[in-house]
Amino acid sequence: MGKRDYYEVLGVSRGATKEEIKKAYRKQALKYHPDKNPGDKKAEENFKEAAAAYEVLSNDDKRARYDRFGHEGVSGAGNGFGGAGMTMEDIFASFGDIFGDAFGGFGGFGSSRRSSRRVNKGSNLRVKVKLTLHEIATGTEKKIKVNKYNTCNSCGGTGAADSNSLSSCSTCRGSGHVTRVTNTMLGQMQTTSICPSCGGEGKSITKKCPVCYGEGIVQKDEIIKINIPAGVGKGMQMTVSGKGNAARRGGVNGDLLVVIDEEEHPQLIREGNDLIFNLFISIPDAVLGTHVEVPTVENNVKIKIEPGTQPGKILRLRGKGLPEVNGYGRGDLLVNVNVWIPKNLSRDEMKLIERFKDSDSFAPRPDKDDKGFFERMKGYFE
Repeated sequence: MGKRDYYEVLGVSRGATKEEIKKAYRKQALKYHPDKNPGDKKAEENFKEAAAAYEVLSNDDKRARYDRFGHEGVSGAGNGFGGAGMTMEDIFASFGDIFGDAFGGFGGFGSSRRSSRRVNKGSNLRVKVKLTLHEIATGTEKKIKVNKYNTCNSCGGTGAADSNSLSSCSTCRGSGHVTRVTNTMLGQMQTTSICPSCGGEGKSITKKCPVCYGEGIVQKDEIIKINIPAGVGKGMQMTVSGKGNAARRGGVNGDLLVVIDEEEHPQLIREGNDLIFNLFISIPDAVLGTHVEVPTVENNVKIKIEPGTQPGKILRLRGKGLPEVNGYGRGDLLVNVNVWIPKNLSRDEMKLIERFKDSDSFAPRPDKDDKGFFERMKGYFE
């Protein structure tokens, strides 16, 4: 079963404002929060689904691509941020502030350490991928080399030289935050903030890793496979979740943003999902009719040019264009017929043309179809 519409997931209209979307997401997040529904897998999936919907609809660029291309426009054909690829750490790291005090450790549902500890997130990367029309028509898999920050293999991303060099922060006792209680005229007030000693990581390092020098990340090349669906367009951006830079000392990886570019085809011009081919034929072929081959993105096809075809006539080959990015429908190939007028003629050719100059059949009369004329002309051109 495919993904549900993100507007439907949050229960908002397509014209909803950012504030309405935020309120709707907070309502869904509080309803399906895992601390409120312990052990309920369905609630956990709904929680992730709502976060995925909010991640797209709260971002103007991603929302515009979603409105135009649907899930394929923001998910990179299955490599998106939401769904099974989204962890609870991703959600709390990105949207934890939206929950407010409802899960902040004030005797409510804040017992889960994942909701209170700060989780680092790596930065996003942007790459451009150039595709041929054939690749756009069929979809393709690309392997690209990206120089990025990856988790240090020596320390596993902890930044510590060994397990004995990593311990819980003594200030926050591993929670990543500190709580202060102050007395006011209204009674005691409790506030929670990020631990100043560990920066919210909940850990302290006594001896740094000699490879990454305590950062938990190293820079190196990585080959990344990208599945690109059919029908994408120039300027479209896909998101491959978790393939950006690794986070410092563990956490959530950033995303890889793939911008689509197109190689110019030597014969075909793209206009949306339609393709245009400029066909040039001779005067005899326009007068007498003929069969010609025209290119498509996959192979050549033979078409018939009817006798008396006029310059500028458009022949439509249905379904020979590019597919819609969501997999429904396909554009057409539009053959624009041009009649080639020679500039340099021999003396005999000039005399032949002169014979037709005053012919009644050559007078512009688009409503008349003199079939006998074509038979008489065959002797001159054969």
